[in-house]
Amino acid sequence: MSKVVISSFEDLESYVGKELGVSEQHTITQEQINKFAEATLDHQWIHTDPERAKIESPFKDTIAHGYLTLSLLPYLWQQIVEVENLKLQVNYGIDKFKFNQPVLVNQKVQLVARVISAVNLRGVTKAVIGAKLEIEGNKKPAYVGEVIFLYHFKD
Repeated sequence: MSKVVISSFEDLESYVGKELGVSEQHTITQEQINKFAEATLDHQWIHTDPERAKIESPFKDTIAHGYLTLSLLPYLWQQIVEVENLKLQVNYGIDKFKFNQPVLVNQKVQLVARVISAVNLRGVTKAVIGAKLEIEGNKKPAYVGEVIFLYHFKD
């Protein structure tokens, strides 16, 4: 899979309204869910207790934390885009996110990214990226929303 290379505001601006690409699939494991629960202190049984989830959960299995799936965004984004010629990149915000479908343990997810807008703010590029996390075999995505990055290009 070849990455889109962005080296300037103009490069990014040329993709406005277009899909940038799709990441590789990533399998959400119980180990990853448990480590996320440890890191965030969110040990709700629907995520961390497979035996109880089989009996009591409407999904009949554990599910990934919504914020775990969101936290995968930078990892998956880097599979789609390589931003070069940077002094600094800042995660500026997230907007309009909606969790549409739970991700069950051992399901595969992949990010689909498109450029919604690119604005030059006195030499700093503000990029709004549409993010959709697809779940293998599901019509509904796990989430849709927008992430906002600030790119400080070298020239």
